[in-house]
Amino acid sequence: MQISVKLRCKSISILIFMAVDVEPSWLKVLAGEFDKNYMSDLRKFLQQEKETGHTVYPRNAEIFNAFKHTPFDQVKVVILGQDPYHGPNQAHGLSFSVQKGVAIPRSLDNIYKELATDIPGFVKPSHGNLESWAKQGVLLLNATLTVRAHTAASHQRKGWEMFTDEVIRKLSELRKGIVFILWGSYAQSKIPLIDQSNHYIIKSVHPSPLSVERGFWGSKPFSKANAFLEKEGKEPIDWQIV
Repeated sequence: MQISVKLRCKSISILIFMAVDVEPSWLKVLAGEFDKNYMSDLRKFLQQEKETGHTVYPRNAEIFNAFKHTPFDQVKVVILGQDPYHGPNQAHGLSFSVQKGVAIPRSLDNIYKELATDIPGFVKPSHGNLESWAKQGVLLLNATLTVRAHTAASHQRKGWEMFTDEVIRKLSELRKGIVFILWGSYAQSKIPLIDQSNHYIIKSVHPSPLSVERGFWGSKPFSKANAFLEKEGKEPIDWQIV
């Protein structure tokens, strides 16, 4: 399988074993990353995973979905996850999001519960697909972009973190006024990559059932994000899922 990056009317082949469909604005700031040694090692690792019969999520065409739906110059909010869901038909390249028709994961269900108390009029949707957020400028970024089926954290420390750390650095250095929503200690470990004089960080415990009672309830990240965006003269996010 060949990886190609689509630039609207033309396709540029830059990787192997992953299908990449990204907005041109991302390629402009990240193109150099695809030629680095860590990315070559990552390609080899993913090839080996497939050759040894392992299923990898998300499917090839969706690995870079976050960069397809949310152009670099339109990012308003970053919600950082750790790695994709590892169950069948769940992951589709957006952190915390699952495809329609798939049961809503418990962490996302807790996010919906917090939204219902944070955003007036929010109604819990019947599905967990968060593409409507992504299209408004919410970068739903996992630190690791792939995972072996049924094996959480199986693709960590294989190279993805170097890539996504650079994503965060570029957003911090080249953009201003972005909200970074960091849930849990892993996401918060990325704070040194962010210039807090130019951006706004919202942090709390993770919405996982294991930690949600320790400070996620009532943390109001969504209204805080919108208040900051409005202060910056930007359109707030419509958090209602459609």
